[in-house]
Amino acid sequence: MGFRTVIIKNRAKLELRLNSLIIRGEQERKIYIGEINTLIVQSTAVSLTASLLSELIKNNIKVIFCDEKHNPQAELLPYYGAHNTSKRYKEQIAWDYATKARVWKAIIKRKIEGQAEHLEDCGFLNQAELIRSYIEEVQDNDCTNREGHAAKVYFNCILGMGNSRKSGGFFNGCLNYGYAVLLSAFNREVVSAGYLTQLGIWHDNEFNQFNLSCDLMEPFRVVVDRAAMTIEEGDKEFKRKMANVLNYTALVADKNTTLDLAIRQFTRSVFNALQMQDESLIIFPQKITPNEL
Repeated sequence: MGFRTVIIKNRAKLELRLNSLIIRGEQERKIYIGEINTLIVQSTAVSLTASLLSELIKNNIKVIFCDEKHNPQAELLPYYGAHNTSKRYKEQIAWDYATKARVWKAIIKRKIEGQAEHLEDCGFLNQAELIRSYIEEVQDNDCTNREGHAAKVYFNCILGMGNSRKSGGFFNGCLNYGYAVLLSAFNREVVSAGYLTQLGIWHDNEFNQFNLSCDLMEPFRVVVDRAAMTIEEGDKEFKRKMANVLNYTALVADKNTTLDLAIRQFTRSVFNALQMQDESLIIFPQKITPNEL
């Protein structure tokens, strides 16, 4: 599996040559396909060959396309990510409701715990203690909406009273970009495992093509929040820094790996938990730490 996140910012032509991505711009650069994990096309003045797109798909490489404002707009996903997708679809449709409710409970408890740890690190000790008290109150399917109560306290702290996720601004822009990159990572893992991104565990919006991925990414959103808070207002490199979260070091089962690989292990463990009807099989990262750019 690749380890590079390649970002194309300026006018260029991308093509395939001898198992390598060729970037033809002011200068020509070559990157071996096997080294690439994610390709982000930020400029609309970029052209790509069909042979390159086909090879990227075969190698399970995330490809994210941005609009004229350089915000993520679409991504490239294969129709069939596994050899037994028909079987996976049937399994997904048959997932037991009670098991899904318990899995969602586990996901929300971990999400709130991560938010509490972040608030503690930021000095909001009382608020951290408050939302940590919500963890034991989370019920199956989070029917009492502890996630929503925790989110209100959490974002009042990191955004400031009177601001919201819909209020715009540079910081919210960083969050939106980082969440989009994170979502694309989960989309890739869901599809490569043979499942449908549309059929979620808890999310069930008919207009959301990525309900399942939105479910799975919830405990990892705080990684994006932490990264965004390290970026100074107006930093022109914020997109590169936000995309770098996938390269962070994650501790899983007492072993260091990248966040991108930890996402794969976590996603597969959730599917296993749903299939075996045992939420204790879910493998969450123990710790996630940033790397130097």
